[in-house]
Amino acid sequence: MPDNADFMQPSHPSGESAGAALMNLSAIIGRIEETVDAETASIRTDVRFDIKASNLRKSRYLYELNRAVSNLGNITLGDEHRSDIIRLREKLTANEAAILAHLNAVTEVATLMQEAIQRAEADGTYTASEFGRMDSPA
Repeated sequence: MPDNADFMQPSHPSGESAGAALMNLSAIIGRIEETVDAETASIRTDVRFDIKASNLRKSRYLYELNRAVSNLGNITLGDEHRSDIIRLREKLTANEAAILAHLNAVTEVATLMQEAIQRAEADGTYTASEFGRMDSPA
């Protein structure tokens, strides 16, 4: 039976398993890039885009990415993987900008609707002057 301390240590892939771990990392980064690209484009063009479902996909891929990175152990990433990560970071920055623009637009529309409701309520229909003064009888 393995010692608990050894059992709890992360694995350190070597040889063929190291190559598989790096390929897995590349595949996950590729899926994240595809998802982020699709979300960024859809946020900008599709008013019916399901951002909640897209966020769930991104969360699942982030979980997979964390697992893949932890499975690398002490493997040093090569230039290809570093450039993949840099490219992903750039795509995430563009995605963040699109999400912020979308949120700002939603906030602006909500503010306009709130102001329209307040103007409609303040059109004199429900003001105290319409019901007369609330003086106590003399």
